[in-house]
Amino acid sequence: MAEKYDVFQAIADPTRRRLLELLAGKELSISTISSHFTMSRTAVTKHLYVLESAGLVVARKIGREKLYCLEAKPLQKLRTWLTFYEQLWDNKLAILKNVVENNHSEE
Repeated sequence: MAEKYDVFQAIADPTRRRLLELLAGKELSISTISSHFTMSRTAVTKHLYVLESAGLVVARKIGREKLYCLEAKPLQKLRTWLTFYEQLWDNKLAILKNVVENNHSEE
């Protein structure tokens, strides 16, 4: 049985993040994708497999060529997770601002 990756595992690697950037808004062949990297085509294919398993990339076969494109919907899970921390930092910064302003007004 093939291993299933989640969005967080998939984007943990800088190469896979770069692949997502390349595929944003366009469909590319494995040959075109591989030309952007110094690693082997096999290594690029393994990274694409992880992204596809996480649902971040969709592949379709045309003749002998496989074309890949970004599927951004699973990134919503990441966005939701980051929003929690963004709110946490916004709260911390608001408290810090309040402390700094109150200390400054006492001088």
